[in-house]
Amino acid sequence: MSRRTIGIVLMILGLLAAAGEVFQIDFPTARWFFNVSREVPVLGIGEDTQVRAAGANVEEKANEEEGKREGEAGEKKEEGKKRFLWFGWLSSIVMTGGGGWLVFRSFTNGAPDPVTLRRIKRFKEIKRGYYSFLILVGLAFLAALDQVVVGDEALAVRYKGKWSFPAFSPKQFKGSDFGIEGEMADVNVKNYRMLKKKLKDEKEVSQGRVIMPLIPYAPTNDTLGPQSRGMVLRQGKYYEAGSRSPYFGLAATYHNLDDGKFHMRYTLRDGVFSGAVDGWDEAGEKVYNAEYLNGEKVKENFTGKGDLEVFLGIKSGELRAVKYHPAPPNWEEKNWLGTTSQGLDVVAYLYGGLQVNFKAAMIFLPIVYLVGITVGMLMGYIGGLFDLIMDRLIEVFSNVPFLFVVIIFSSFVPEKFRGLPVILTILIVFGWMGIAALMRTAAYRDKERDYISAARVLGAGTPRIIFRHLLPNTVAIIVTLVPFTMSSLVSSMTALDYLGYGLPAKYATWGRLLNDGLANLSAPWLVSSTFFVLVGLLVLITFVGEAVREAFDPKKYSFYR
Repeated sequence: MSRRTIGIVLMILGLLAAAGEVFQIDFPTARWFFNVSREVPVLGIGEDTQVRAAGANVEEKANEEEGKREGEAGEKKEEGKKRFLWFGWLSSIVMTGGGGWLVFRSFTNGAPDPVTLRRIKRFKEIKRGYYSFLILVGLAFLAALDQVVVGDEALAVRYKGKWSFPAFSPKQFKGSDFGIEGEMADVNVKNYRMLKKKLKDEKEVSQGRVIMPLIPYAPTNDTLGPQSRGMVLRQGKYYEAGSRSPYFGLAATYHNLDDGKFHMRYTLRDGVFSGAVDGWDEAGEKVYNAEYLNGEKVKENFTGKGDLEVFLGIKSGELRAVKYHPAPPNWEEKNWLGTTSQGLDVVAYLYGGLQVNFKAAMIFLPIVYLVGITVGMLMGYIGGLFDLIMDRLIEVFSNVPFLFVVIIFSSFVPEKFRGLPVILTILIVFGWMGIAALMRTAAYRDKERDYISAARVLGAGTPRIIFRHLLPNTVAIIVTLVPFTMSSLVSSMTALDYLGYGLPAKYATWGRLLNDGLANLSAPWLVSSTFFVLVGLLVLITFVGEAVREAFDPKKYSFYR
């Protein structure tokens, strides 16, 4: 990926973030910077306030003879103070300015360095690393699509000729906006999947249409009800659809399958009713219970209204196998890898974890390398007391048990402040030292060479010598380290989340999903899917790192006279 391409991507992302905040549009990925500013108190200044006059909508009561008089008509509103989201605006400015600078430099730098071109050519010849890099770029692009791919909000809703875009609007749409009547008319629409089914009814086809993301579930805060699968009756025994073995477990009929309201719930063993049976009326009150033994009813009790035979005959749907969470994969409901023990879709959760890892890398890598390179270069070039103090500091921090310290600091952070910025801050404190040590060695090696002496004679200052002369000659070390630093970041975050000291539950993390899978070994799809994506990502990063290390090996493209 060229410098110009990276610059253009950064400029677009920064401009979309700023435009989205100004025009109230939630662009994919770009919305994240301002959303984080709203969620983390220290990343914004002030508070959102909206003061209303105390005398608004007051009805003054008088005597019955004089009647009732209304107070001052209407509502009196005062302009509220809006919170200044400095982190979001700073991120937008940095991305737009940095991207513009990269694009400008790509036009003014002239012809590329032939050594760099040979290194890139060599990297492309190492197919394993090059294809892994392309896959990582594809995964990053997929993660950047955000709510377009995974989400519980509709991408677009057409109702009576009017289009709405809930996934891209911070506005909360009410049920009345889409023809929902009754007590749900003035309530914000939370379940667009149900709305889609409603508008698909025969009477509503001409009036509306709902377009959902490819995976219509949110990574978190989208708990699903118990899942169900169709069953078939063969030779007096019930079988789960597609299975050759008689069914063992719970099965039910429904008053309303879309709402998940049970009518009757049965216990089956070896494909026949055997065990407790419960029944509910349409209001959700339990009015029936019975006991079966090898397909024969041995007792029953009915406390509902009306005739028992009529109640038993109310079946709006066929008998279906009930799957409580964690539920196995269900292609009917598009739960392609099943659900977690909390009722979250596994595919959506894995996607959310992928997004968290890429977002963390976007913040962690630039800061760690900026600090590590600067400190390491200064240590190697200046030396003396500064080098001695920083070297001792690095030694002390290096001997501290990293995982224990992170756990201790994480446990002391209040719940309202916990989030990705806090965890990354803790990781950054320990992440720059290895890079600084390598850059110190490189600076010590090169600072006495002729080109540095020539720069000093010409009057170049310390910052210019470090960043214009020393740094370009250590680019091979930096580029080689980046993939392995990202691999270490993913492993550290997964370990912390697995132990319960990482990100809060509002974030989808692979470590928490792995913990859930190990706590529910009867649901192998949890562990297997998490293991596959985690190991797959780490292997891809490792392949890229090995290919970069081989392609950028200075011994292949330099020699001494």
